[in-house]
Amino acid sequence: MDTKIEEEPNFLQQVQLYFDEATKYVSGRKDILELIKRCQALFSFNIPLKRDDGSIELIEAHRAHHSYHSMPCKGGVRYAPDVDVQEVQALASLMTFKMAVADIPFGGAKGGIRLDPRKYSKAELDRITRRYTIALAKKGIIGPAIDVPAPDMGTNAQTMAWMVDTYNTLYGTRDINSSALVTGKPLPLGGIDGRTEATGLGVFYGTRVLFENESFCKKYSLTKGIKGKSMIIQGLGNVGYWAAKFFFDAEAKVTGIVEYNSSIYDPKGLNPDDAFKHFRAKGSFAGYPNAAEVYPDANSGIEVMYKECDILIPAAKENVITKDNVDKIKCKVLAEAANGPTTFFAQQVFDKRGIPVIPDFALNSGGVTVSYFEWLKGLQHSKLGRVMKSWEQKSRKELLRLLGKESPIAERGPEEKDIVYTALEEIMSETILEVYELSVKMNLSMRIAGFVKAINKVVKCYEETNYDV
Repeated sequence: MDTKIEEEPNFLQQVQLYFDEATKYVSGRKDILELIKRCQALFSFNIPLKRDDGSIELIEAHRAHHSYHSMPCKGGVRYAPDVDVQEVQALASLMTFKMAVADIPFGGAKGGIRLDPRKYSKAELDRITRRYTIALAKKGIIGPAIDVPAPDMGTNAQTMAWMVDTYNTLYGTRDINSSALVTGKPLPLGGIDGRTEATGLGVFYGTRVLFENESFCKKYSLTKGIKGKSMIIQGLGNVGYWAAKFFFDAEAKVTGIVEYNSSIYDPKGLNPDDAFKHFRAKGSFAGYPNAAEVYPDANSGIEVMYKECDILIPAAKENVITKDNVDKIKCKVLAEAANGPTTFFAQQVFDKRGIPVIPDFALNSGGVTVSYFEWLKGLQHSKLGRVMKSWEQKSRKELLRLLGKESPIAERGPEEKDIVYTALEEIMSETILEVYELSVKMNLSMRIAGFVKAINKVVKCYEETNYDV
């Protein structure tokens, strides 16, 4: 990419700049490409919230549908104080490319409410979530066959429980699949075992498969394998924590953890479980006893992100690595667990420096992949593998008896989480390797190669239906 810019474009403009660069290598009708570039629908509205003190507050809310090439649409709901129209459109666009690159049959969507959830009570968040759900459902914007929300920044399984309960109250008697409205639900409400850690686990699988690939390691002068590799995690939320945990369990060294208000560093390695417990209890890393270096505030803490490491994993939000700090980054590989953490300008610098960036929409697709499994589970009204489990157990027992062997694990058969983990590992490994191999073949960055792969798939969908633009 040789685009010269003085100021960083906003998030949506960045996604569109990457799109424009990728379409140089895509053969497709210009009108279809222009359609794919833009969000096809945007819903913005204000919701009145009655606060616990009796006052009324108007809160800005959005939901964007990027593409209808495959239905339903799919994307998270974000609660954050900086949610705006361009952000939800950018995230919805990335969702389309994320699912296309991983062969997940959804169109992209995203939603958000402009608030800081830490400043609202649980009862207030319950009310705003239900009003948001009602507003979208009454207009036919969400539904199991229309648009399926999921957790994102500032939301969780509890948020999804409120949404699906509200939808069931409105439409449960008319829609037998109403529980499939959202994914990321609690297990008793039809969630799937393994969804909570899915994005972080996918980041681990996708990064590991490249470090096991001889071509990748040779190209970027890396030693093979994850064991012993040093890594810094920026953002110890759900995704960052689980990614750190899986890398730690694989004997990588988590040398640094950066949070919004404090950071810790230890060249000998940190225990992410221990660090996470401290941060959850104290709200900060200040006073953390098990690190060589503790940075108790944001200004000093950001310096941890600039320390040398094999792998840097930004796992918080967009625009973390910019033209102003990219030259301070000293990692050998950047693995994007967050959406849009690297700006357009910063990507150009990484390309020039020969630092591989494993792009967000490919690497963090583990969450939506397992959400797809959960959505299918909701439509089937049955746990994965439940119908055949007893028969398969009997078959395995008989086979082991004939072989004269014993294996309690083989006799038990897979639990739901076993199925989820195995399928996720295969899909993530295949997706990341395909993106890397295409980047080598076309002499492109992995990000642009991933965009090319995704755009070609979406174009093909429109062309096969003879879409009249």
